[in-house]
Amino acid sequence: MSGSRDKATVMNWIRRNSPTREELLESRFIKPFAHRVAHSHLWRFTRTSVRRGTALGLFIGIFFLIPGVQILGVALLALPFRANIPIGAAMTFLSNPVTTPIIIAASVWLGSTLFGLHTNISNLYILYDEGASIVEWWDWFTANAGTALLGGLAGLFVISVVSALVGYVLASVIWDNWIRLRWRRKLRRLRDQRHEASTSDRAAG
Repeated sequence: MSGSRDKATVMNWIRRNSPTREELLESRFIKPFAHRVAHSHLWRFTRTSVRRGTALGLFIGIFFLIPGVQILGVALLALPFRANIPIGAAMTFLSNPVTTPIIIAASVWLGSTLFGLHTNISNLYILYDEGASIVEWWDWFTANAGTALLGGLAGLFVISVVSALVGYVLASVIWDNWIRLRWRRKLRRLRDQRHEASTSDRAAG
């Protein structure tokens, strides 16, 4: 029962955070590609499409920190990658006003550490402590263009790739465990049915 509840909770979260096929096809940016985006296999939940959708959504959601662009990017790239659009769209919401400042700070630090693109990041801690808005974070980011921009983009790319790979693996593990749980429940039901049948036969005899 807990497996069913967990799946229902996940599916409800995906439905809440994903556009419907009709809503997506109404977008003026999607309409030129509507016949491709509307393809049924992009909206079907399979092991391959779910893990690809998870990876694609995490990569797009983290690397492109602009809400409208994220879902658009997932929809357009889902076709060549044969990824699940609802899953991909839902994954983009993991980068949000709460997580975006952390992602930006981590990307600048990572770019500075890994690639030697040093920049003054002392203001990062001040912005974080003061709970700065996304606009303030973006102002800092653009004001420190050059090394900050290059370092941030380099770090952002690394974080996006790593997140996509981790998401791909986790989606595979979760899917496999869910399928295994389904089979166990089916086998248990079959055993129970056979046991009930044999018991009723003995009682009738």
